[in-house]
Amino acid sequence: MSATVSNDAAEAPRAIGPLGGMRQLFLRDMKIALRRQSDSAAAIVFFFIVVSLFPLGTGADPALLRSMAPGVIWVAALLAAMLSLPRMFADDHQDGTLEQMLLAAVPLPLLALAKITAHWLSSGVLLALLSPLLALQFDLHTDAIGVLFMSLLLGTPALSLIGAIMSALTLGARGGGVLLSLLVLPLYIPVLVFGAAAVHASASGLGVSAHFSLLGAILALALFLGPWATAWALRISVE
Repeated sequence: MSATVSNDAAEAPRAIGPLGGMRQLFLRDMKIALRRQSDSAAAIVFFFIVVSLFPLGTGADPALLRSMAPGVIWVAALLAAMLSLPRMFADDHQDGTLEQMLLAAVPLPLLALAKITAHWLSSGVLLALLSPLLALQFDLHTDAIGVLFMSLLLGTPALSLIGAIMSALTLGARGGGVLLSLLVLPLYIPVLVFGAAAVHASASGLGVSAHFSLLGAILALALFLGPWATAWALRISVE
């Protein structure tokens, strides 16, 4: 009898802890992103086209290109990162996955953090990796290109965290894409300003530690508040 009980207990499904639930949702979203590569490709193509058009339209003056490069690349990366925001939670809302997330034993902020991480890896990281190649069109120096890459690597996670809040808040709303853009763009301005300013400072031979510190502070604040605010917004949108 005891052997039968022990076997039944061994065959029973193990409870999934918070980290296990986050891992499963993260892997699921990454698999979906790999299957729907058109979404990531659209953001990359948009980023590439927007950045490449500026040197063609403004001429070949090296000084002018170097001065405008940080702002152009950062604005293009910001807009490209926004392209996939409306779909961050929309598909889960349509197929009922979001309701299961709300009822899961894993805290909703942790699940939101897993989805935000998957979104950043499938969009923001790709934009940061592509930026050094595009920066060559603007005749940026090697040091400035490195600073540009690091600023995007620090700034794009904050963009995903902030965008997730607004994406959850406008979930299911009529004209949600336009409303999302209007809500998220003002919140993106500090990241844009400090990210572009770091590259400008490097190109001018000035220190960049202050700008990186501010970007890091924004990222830390967004990482602390973003998942909780996103979970709160998801509950409001579903209810």
